[in-house]
Amino acid sequence: MAVSESPESMNITTATETETILRRDSDLNSSIRQRQKAVSSTALLDSSMTVPAEMRTSDFEESLDGDESLFETKSEAKQNGKEDDDSVKVDARSRHKYACRPSVPAHRKIKESPLSSDAIFKQSHAGLFNLCIVVLVAVNSRLIIENLMKYGWLIRAGFWFSSKSLSDWPLLILTLPLFPLAAFAVEKLAEKKLISDPVVVLVYFIITTTEIVYPVYVILRVDSPAVLSGVNLMLCACIVWLKLVSYAHTNYDMRAVARTAKKGDGVSVNMDCPYEVSFKALAYFMVAPTLCYQLSYPRTARVRKGWVVRQIIKLVIFSGVVGFIIEQYILPIAKNSQHPLKGDLLYGLERVLKLSVPNLYVWLCIFYCFFHLWLNILAELTRFGDREFYKDWWNAKTAEEPVHKWMVRHLYFPCLRNGFPKGVAFVISFFLSAIFHELCIAVPCHIFKLWAFMGILLQIPLVMLTNFLQNQFKSTMVGNMIFWLFFSILGQPMCILLYYHDVMNRKVNAK
Repeated sequence: MAVSESPESMNITTATETETILRRDSDLNSSIRQRQKAVSSTALLDSSMTVPAEMRTSDFEESLDGDESLFETKSEAKQNGKEDDDSVKVDARSRHKYACRPSVPAHRKIKESPLSSDAIFKQSHAGLFNLCIVVLVAVNSRLIIENLMKYGWLIRAGFWFSSKSLSDWPLLILTLPLFPLAAFAVEKLAEKKLISDPVVVLVYFIITTTEIVYPVYVILRVDSPAVLSGVNLMLCACIVWLKLVSYAHTNYDMRAVARTAKKGDGVSVNMDCPYEVSFKALAYFMVAPTLCYQLSYPRTARVRKGWVVRQIIKLVIFSGVVGFIIEQYILPIAKNSQHPLKGDLLYGLERVLKLSVPNLYVWLCIFYCFFHLWLNILAELTRFGDREFYKDWWNAKTAEEPVHKWMVRHLYFPCLRNGFPKGVAFVISFFLSAIFHELCIAVPCHIFKLWAFMGILLQIPLVMLTNFLQNQFKSTMVGNMIFWLFFSILGQPMCILLYYHDVMNRKVNAK
């Protein structure tokens, strides 16, 4: 037994002693590493005066640039096996022991104040933006409460719709599709070479002229008090007119290109789309959110029904906001004002400036409702792919893309190809835009004082002034400020007051 048990006891003793020795060696190595780490950390802190990023717990610490490799972070500690909270706390206390020492310099670099001209655009202004939003909501909430206490609930249905005007809407809406059908018949005859190009141009002139004159006749004959319904009706008529012109012009050009390619006279012709008269293409074009006709468009794979529902909800909400601002703010201000060109100058200026803020809100909401929500809803339902309906117009550099593309494609470059100078082509484009703005506003108001027409044409010298100042100051900020000042703060409120008082005077004279 003694012989048999002796090796086992010896083995047990040896294992125990070995385990004890290894534990002591591990503790010794750990203490040596801690001393080396402390010495190296102290040396580094004393020499470079740096603090790791994890130790920056105050503004003072944030001003010190450190080496993050000096100390272990909490995640690194877990990776190294120190997953218990006590070891992490010990490591944190050891790090703070060498952080923020009195001997560490507080000022180490040349730095600018955050709001100085050299550093203001390098900072994050998210907090100030949030403050502006909060202040905007608070101020406008107070104004809404004050307005309701002063005027009460002013919204009425007669301003938006009238039974007198709605009785003529079905007749007009049902007859507008007849003009695209007539245009399709003309193109079919031209495709079969039954009529010549001069006859095609003459027939298109009759079709497009009738299409724009007929709604004017209907709106003027009805004389409805619902001005906004007339504006929407006139806007639909103008959109159909622009689409018909694009349809006629594009097909005319494709016929010319096809004839040139068939002759083979050595002229290089780019035939992206062959000449073809398709009723399906015309029907899709009439409902698609574009003013430029082509046989095919980029299409999306499917319709996102949930997304459409969310956009419709937004459209209803923002349309209600527009109606609330018009009824509760713009109309009371206009009623309590005088004609801006006949009354006191300072009083008129005060009314214009008071009207500028709600008018700006309405204008921005209308832009968001039409160019973003409505056109995107229409694009989603028709699976229309090119949805760049606007660019950064708020920087006064671009215009709304559907109208801009139509102007460039069917008016500006055709003028240049026919020998017109760029300045003349530019003026012609603004002239046509001024005509349609006047039609959309003057016809529903039943007055033709050309206020909208002159307002659009006055943008020509404004553009010239903006370009001159931008070249003079080498900055686009001046031009952007001029755009917001004259277009939104002074121009639109002035037009609102002019049209309002002219409409009121016409009603008084009619009675």
